[in-house]
Amino acid sequence: MSQATDTTPRAVPDYPQLLGHPRPLWMLFMAEFWERFAFYGMRWALTLYIVAQFFNGDSAGQASASRTYGAYLALVYATAVFGGYVADKIIGYQRSILLGAVVMAAGLFMVMVPNQQIFMLGLATIIVGNGLFKPNISSMVGQLYAPGDSRRDRGFTLFYMGINAGALIAPVLTSMLATKVFGTPGHQNYHVVFAASGVGMLISLVWFWFGRRQLGRVGMPAPEIANPMRVVYVALGVLVAIPLVYLLMAKAGAVVLQWLLTALFLGVGVMLVVEAIRTGRVQIQRVIAMLIIFTFNVLFWMFFEQAGSSFNFLAQHIVDRQMFGGWEFPIGWFQSVNPVAIVLLAPLVTLVWAWLDKRRIEPSIPRKFGLGLIGNALGFAVLMYALSSLVGDNGMIPLWPLVLCYVLQTAGELCLSPIGLSMVTKLAPVRLVGLGMGGWFLSTAIGNNLAGLFAGHVSGESGMTVDSALSGYTMGFWILLGGGILLFLIAPLINKLMHGIR
Repeated sequence: MSQATDTTPRAVPDYPQLLGHPRPLWMLFMAEFWERFAFYGMRWALTLYIVAQFFNGDSAGQASASRTYGAYLALVYATAVFGGYVADKIIGYQRSILLGAVVMAAGLFMVMVPNQQIFMLGLATIIVGNGLFKPNISSMVGQLYAPGDSRRDRGFTLFYMGINAGALIAPVLTSMLATKVFGTPGHQNYHVVFAASGVGMLISLVWFWFGRRQLGRVGMPAPEIANPMRVVYVALGVLVAIPLVYLLMAKAGAVVLQWLLTALFLGVGVMLVVEAIRTGRVQIQRVIAMLIIFTFNVLFWMFFEQAGSSFNFLAQHIVDRQMFGGWEFPIGWFQSVNPVAIVLLAPLVTLVWAWLDKRRIEPSIPRKFGLGLIGNALGFAVLMYALSSLVGDNGMIPLWPLVLCYVLQTAGELCLSPIGLSMVTKLAPVRLVGLGMGGWFLSTAIGNNLAGLFAGHVSGESGMTVDSALSGYTMGFWILLGGGILLFLIAPLINKLMHGIR
């Protein structure tokens, strides 16, 4: 295959349109809906379950649980680098998604077992499966649109709604299964939570298996990698990868993991630059712009991903959750505030971007990212106010500041995350879009691991207090605000490096 052929974008099939977008977008939307149902159905419970099951409910276990949670999320996103490479070079996108779904489902059923080693091995299995699934289904969304199609950003925002519709329903349903259906404390029924998540993953698998016919040749392996035995080889690699991931998560520790993730990120950056050199100066500068934005993405997720760790413990110990009639707002339901806000705000944001685009005043990619960081900062500002001025005689703050924090962070997320997914498909070298998407998720991984370390700092050695939360969240506010302002200031330079990509 000649170099010219390698770098020429594949022709996009003439898909039937549904609601202004290619029909396969909606199939991918639902496949991602059920995969995210599975992922978020058990995510909210992890730190609470670890403290309850393996530390006998002692608050001193909060920091350890937060670090485990951060490492788990970090590796979920870090393995996307390898999953993207596997799809690009070894078995294609569709086969990677199917294999990843099978592996994830197995891991979700494994974590049902109330044994710490099997639990951690189950998390490792979920991590490896997610690495094959997550970056590649996102990459396929970009392949549904021709280069220069202005609907691409809006398509990714709609796809992002699928992610968050599943995330919305999952915590509510699994919380009810854990506490209402069985009528006992939630941690005694977390095996039901994990089982429900496993069923959701199986639905995603079946949905994509039958729906992939709509995609045509998009996502199918190129002729030179079409041999089905390659899938067998990748499956064997999965069996080797799972114990390695287990060792990283259970034995290496968050600090060692941070060094490894940083080295891996630098390696991916070098690979993308080397590939760009084959194409020319414009592609080199676009990759550099993408890597700069990846760095700010690390900062965003370091503080955003407190939802399953320090915000969980804040809700459990410092937020007054007593409602009317003596009913107590479930901790897990806070995890649905973010997806509810996304489902409500995403169509509005899509319309705003389209309205601004028609008037040629839509913010550039770096300025959208700057807005994302500032939105995240405002969420922490609300918590700063509550922890300094609204603490009651019972040592607790009202429920609404945490809810408002989630909403403001969500507004920031909508300015950043779906735009980042779209950005990669526009700026990455054509032959390595999967690896570029893996680099995006790797930057998210670094942020998530730092989020675990930050949450452990907020909780301290004896558990979270009002003072420790106020100190930590104040630091988060100033770092995010500074990052957002800096990104606005350097946006013209980044725009120049992107050579017309918006």
